[in-house]
Amino acid sequence: MKSLRLYMSCLVLLVILLLAGCRVEPKPIAYGEVNCTHCQMTVSDNRYGAEMVNDKGKPFFFDSAECLALYLHQNPDQVENAAYVLVTDFTKPNELIDARSANFIQSKELPSPMGMFLTAVSDQATATKMLQEVGGRLLNWEEALTAVQNHEKPE
Repeated sequence: MKSLRLYMSCLVLLVILLLAGCRVEPKPIAYGEVNCTHCQMTVSDNRYGAEMVNDKGKPFFFDSAECLALYLHQNPDQVENAAYVLVTDFTKPNELIDARSANFIQSKELPSPMGMFLTAVSDQATATKMLQEVGGRLLNWEEALTAVQNHEKPE
């Protein structure tokens, strides 16, 4: 009887551990250790990294918003399966924010890893202030996707 209880307890613990390991949530980007899903470069700049987590909880890491945008453009099925689409807030390195609500500054004064000059920040006031300082243009996520797909760079 004791062995049956012990077996059941172990089985319940194993199920709990398996379910906990399958949570759909963002994972920290291991800068300098992971490669970009799109271009295979090492993700190294903690001001520009990006991440997509699919509906099964698998994370995909990117070295920039540009690579994330190109990956989603080339893999439209992933857009529908994405639980999270995240970019790094330039003003808070290592902090991931929802790309769909981020503000993107496209300015030659802020070179990003893939040369499209896209820099994400979480709040519009910060984005507006940075835009006044460096020039360029302010984009939302949809506009940033279009700019990347059309290879638009700042003038």
